[in-house]
Amino acid sequence: MELLEPRRAFSGFAVPDIDVARSFYGDTLGLPVSERDGLLALHVGGGEDILVYPKPDYEPATYTILNFPVDDVEQVVDALRSRGVEFLRYEGFNQDERGIARNDYGPAIAWFADPAGNILSVIEVPD
Repeated sequence: MELLEPRRAFSGFAVPDIDVARSFYGDTLGLPVSERDGLLALHVGGGEDILVYPKPDYEPATYTILNFPVDDVEQVVDALRSRGVEFLRYEGFNQDERGIARNDYGPAIAWFADPAGNILSVIEVPD
């Protein structure tokens, strides 16, 4: 008997305002989202949904909470920028004018934040 069912595990994170999160994740990022009982579900495929829940005393994490693998990071960054997404810059990373970091030991990546300050990324992982 398994104590935990890893196939049923899912991730979640907090935001101060579910309506703002629904608009950002659904409209700006174009993800399928649904709401039930005051909670938001991000339908990202590949397993369980990601739960987004309200937290009135919310404080954003200082690390990346969600990574989106993409085939072409430049194309996705340009598309998100056209929708008003601003990309973050970090000291010590070799980032181009778009905010895309490239190095010899990992894939190209660009970070941005949702309206609550949660740090997200698009990371180039071609099929």
